[in-house]
Amino acid sequence: MKTKSSKKSKVNIITLGCSKNLVDSEVLLTQLKANNINATHQEEDNAEVVIINTCGFIDNAKQESIDTILEYANLKDQGDIEKLYVTGCLSQRYKDDLEKDIPNVDAYFGTMELPLLLNKFNADYKHELLGQRLTTTDKHYAYLKISEGCDRPCSFCAIPLMRGKHVSKPIEELVKESQHLASQGVKELLLIAQDSTYYGLDLYKKRALVDLMDQLSQVEGIEWIRLHYAFPTGFPEDILEVIQSNPKVCKYLDIPLQHASSKVLKIMRRGINLEKTKTLVEKIRAKVPGIAIRTTFIVGHPGEEEEDFEELLSFVKEMRFERVGVFTYSHEEDTHAYSMEDHVPEEVKEERARILMEAQQEISREHNEKLIGKSLKVLIDRVEGDYFVGRTEFDSPEVDNEVLISKKDHFLRLGDFVNIKIFDADDFDLYGEPDKQT
Repeated sequence: MKTKSSKKSKVNIITLGCSKNLVDSEVLLTQLKANNINATHQEEDNAEVVIINTCGFIDNAKQESIDTILEYANLKDQGDIEKLYVTGCLSQRYKDDLEKDIPNVDAYFGTMELPLLLNKFNADYKHELLGQRLTTTDKHYAYLKISEGCDRPCSFCAIPLMRGKHVSKPIEELVKESQHLASQGVKELLLIAQDSTYYGLDLYKKRALVDLMDQLSQVEGIEWIRLHYAFPTGFPEDILEVIQSNPKVCKYLDIPLQHASSKVLKIMRRGINLEKTKTLVEKIRAKVPGIAIRTTFIVGHPGEEEEDFEELLSFVKEMRFERVGVFTYSHEEDTHAYSMEDHVPEEVKEERARILMEAQQEISREHNEKLIGKSLKVLIDRVEGDYFVGRTEFDSPEVDNEVLISKKDHFLRLGDFVNIKIFDADDFDLYGEPDKQT
């Protein structure tokens, strides 16, 4: 058991969930350190105080958050930590229930209650730090959250319940934040939001994502800008012109389509059908030749029958997306879909997800094999096992394909861009070596 001391306690922040949560944790870390508090992120060593930044999006994520809270609550009971605080989406959504069910947590905070959390450390929220953030990712890339919340009415999604309505961050603030990140060595910005294509409508009364991307591309030191989470309905086509013409904007688009069956898309309240979805994908590829499209799908949504899933499977095989993720439907309280019967058994959901990913695995391998013999610009992320591991402009960290270069045969510096000639490929990875011709 630890003994209390008069020195300031060490604080460890644990982040669960998505990249948007990670940005929130980085802001919290920055504020604590600015108040001379010894704070770390995701470290295993002994800290007296633990802050858990939770996810409450779907069942698996909620269970992971609850399990983590219980684990550290048990450590607190044993005297291994002194204080335990919980923040983030799960805490925002289920605060009353959590306080009743896990009462030995010292305090629960919602997603917008950072100043209240800081008060527990007698720390002030330092407004002068606006735009400054200590990153916890590899130093050469960083997530840039351009807005908070969402106004979309999707049937399955609880994000508006946890994050509220869409609120854009002003362009000048995002440029300032990007300049600070670039001064720390960041070369790649990953733009994230619940709905990035809605950016600016609340502030400027027009979609302003193109203006934002143009100004971010002028930040010295930034070489790649990558766009995530574009909403397909009402997709602003001027974004495609920027992706095609601006050399700093990656030929990459993360656009969650969620389904292909017109019937299911209507039930999901996505505002689009199969025909319009196909037209949009074809238009994206026509206007930006060579673009990598990442998308995600949900299987097992209320109303999805076997023929709807078969339609989705045929769509994936026909469209041949470069990158695909699949989720099984999670029946979330207070969402529109919660009033419907969750009629697809879990084992059927899992089987449909498996079938869809097996089809995509074959497509991904065929895409990769076409790259053998080509030289690609690769950003070197890390060393892992016997390899340097990097990414092309067609790949986002953690979720997409990677390029592996032998550590034994070559020396590369992390954070450098290197031209790599591809000599082999498998389902999700490329193998290459520095191109001596460049």
